[in-house]
Amino acid sequence: MECFNKNINHNMSTGAVYGLGIVGAAIYYISQATTFWLGVLGILKALVWPAFLVYQALKVLGA
Repeated sequence: MECFNKNINHNMSTGAVYGLGIVGAAIYYISQATTFWLGVLGILKALVWPAFLVYQALKVLGA
C-alpha cells in the first residue's frame, strides 16, 4: 500500500506543475492575441504546449 500512495503523491505534484504550465501558456497566448479567435486558438494551444516544447527540442537536436 505504501508504494501506491507514493505514486499518487508523485502524480499529483506533476499534475500541479502541468496545470501551472497551462495557465501560464494561456495567459501568454491570450495576451498576444489581437482578435477573439486568436484568443480562442491561444487557449487551445495552451492545452497542448508540451507537444510544442518537445517538437522544438527535437528539431534543435536534429532528431
